[in-house]
Amino acid sequence: MNVLFVEDEAKIANFVRAGLKEQGFVVDYCDNGDDGYLRALDNEYDAIVLDIMMPGKDGLAILKLLRRQGRNAPVILLTARNELDDRLQGLNLGADDYIAKPFFVEELAARIHAVVRRSVSDRQNLLCVGPIKLDRITREVTCDRQAIELTTREFNLLEYIMRSPGRVFTRTQILEHVWGYDFNPNTNVVDVCIQRIRKKIDPLDEAVWIESIRGVGYRFRKPDSRS
Repeated sequence: MNVLFVEDEAKIANFVRAGLKEQGFVVDYCDNGDDGYLRALDNEYDAIVLDIMMPGKDGLAILKLLRRQGRNAPVILLTARNELDDRLQGLNLGADDYIAKPFFVEELAARIHAVVRRSVSDRQNLLCVGPIKLDRITREVTCDRQAIELTTREFNLLEYIMRSPGRVFTRTQILEHVWGYDFNPNTNVVDVCIQRIRKKIDPLDEAVWIESIRGVGYRFRKPDSRS
């Protein structure tokens, strides 16, 4: 299991790295937030452990940026602070767990295993691209954590193109998948449905997430990796 560990206190870092490695983890380590953020963007990790207070970007800033980029690796926040407001802020930003110093490495390892198990289960039912999240089970859609009300047809169309960000879908492909039967190829039902979805998403985020490809169809844009 590959884990990114970002912590600026050398003694704690050495202790945790040694303990996790003894339990079979592969630990990638950074001692500041800026390097940690870039490492998290450039690699796929099973879990990320972030200290909140550290040089460069702090743990909460990293968490916010990663979630906005659609990076959904489980994140455990590690901090000396244990106030309720700190915990709530981290959880509201998308943290999967929170552990306060001092702690036992065995407890951290157990929590890593727990959040990874939950993540594997959740990923099967949750699509996340940029600030947009679509839950296939609850059929809920949010943008920047604000709920978006979609009709059944709108939900099915959005789910279809969100599965493959960057892939161009023709109108015919969308018609066959979402409407399920043959339409007049000159119909504009796809365009109308796309426009309705855009009107609900665009006011919540400045980016244009559903792009028109002239003469072909539409695609759901990939998030910019470092913006």
